[in-house]
Amino acid sequence: MPAHEPSLHLLRRAITPHGFVASVQPVSNYQRIWTRDGVITGLAALLSNDSTLLETTETTLRTLFSAQHAAGFFPSNVDPQTGQASYGGNCGRVDNVSWAIIGLLQYAHSTGNTALAEACLPQVQRGLAVLDAWEFNGKHLVYVPQSGDWADEYVQHGYVLYDQLLRVWALELAGHYYQRPEWLQKAATIRQVLERNYWNDDAPNSAPLYAPNLEHQRQRAPRTFWLMGFNPARVYSQFDLAANALALLLNLGTAAQQATLVAHLHEQLQQHPFLLPAFAPAITPADGLMAELTDNYAYEFRNRPHEFHNGGLWPVWNGWLAAALHHIGQPSLAHQLISHLHSANQQNPAGAEWGFYENFHGLTHAPIGVAYCTWSAAGQLLAEAYAQGQRLWVPAM
Repeated sequence: MPAHEPSLHLLRRAITPHGFVASVQPVSNYQRIWTRDGVITGLAALLSNDSTLLETTETTLRTLFSAQHAAGFFPSNVDPQTGQASYGGNCGRVDNVSWAIIGLLQYAHSTGNTALAEACLPQVQRGLAVLDAWEFNGKHLVYVPQSGDWADEYVQHGYVLYDQLLRVWALELAGHYYQRPEWLQKAATIRQVLERNYWNDDAPNSAPLYAPNLEHQRQRAPRTFWLMGFNPARVYSQFDLAANALALLLNLGTAAQQATLVAHLHEQLQQHPFLLPAFAPAITPADGLMAELTDNYAYEFRNRPHEFHNGGLWPVWNGWLAAALHHIGQPSLAHQLISHLHSANQQNPAGAEWGFYENFHGLTHAPIGVAYCTWSAAGQLLAEAYAQGQRLWVPAM
């Protein structure tokens, strides 16, 4: 059986009248329509060209846009049984705004079905406006509160690169699709700020850093990959897999920076020949940041070293990285990751089917969390589609 067939089978099982659920397991939160999970699953569906999955992608988008808050932000998830939208627990999710806009415009571009995108223009405007407001200082970077994006039990807060890159992609798609040059200009300005502040080197640059704090905070920061983020108190030293995958996919930076990042990825895959951690290295009790992890959970503590967000291995982001590596012409590294994705997603202690677990232990590679997660299957589908020459829409700037 081709490796993509189990992934497609899971996505078909996840179809509901309201869109894709996060997992087919009878776990209450995962039986909802999530903005982030649903859009990423929908993007994989777009590259599958499966008509039933394409229809469910549109249904997912309709559910999410119908639940947009009047202020412009999008729900964390929607309960299809009650229609109740959740906008987050302790904190809402900044990345959902960009994911919703990306999903909407990728769908319109891929299918040629423009009705939904045309009807949702006022909602796209509100979404982009709330991101402007979340800059707080008009300096082109969104400030992300702790627990404010996908890694909602991790430590990062402040100017987190992952969220900035999604905003750039959303602005570029919207600027091209709706013929709005001011959105394209905003995206271009944000790119300049990212390239100046998130790559740590000594190259001469006349542009000032984002804040004076960075002058001394960057002295011990990494130099072989894009920085995870910073805030008034620190520059984060962890490698952020999702952010660096998006940086490659969106062509951030110079050819030399890209080559340095690819060399880093090659080294990591040689040293740890399996999936790459979402964030590395894992935070341990010897690290002062562990205190910020210990109580940041809703139901149970999941961020022990090498688990969950804290060094756990997530198929979804490894799939995005494999796609990005194909995008920049690194098929050998991409195929290594795809092979590891197959090995991981096949694991299933509870049954004979592919397990598509949420994440895996960073050292033992044992599955962790909920099985049959649609975005774990979506990560694999995205990687395989890119290997076959298919592409999502990344407008040329």
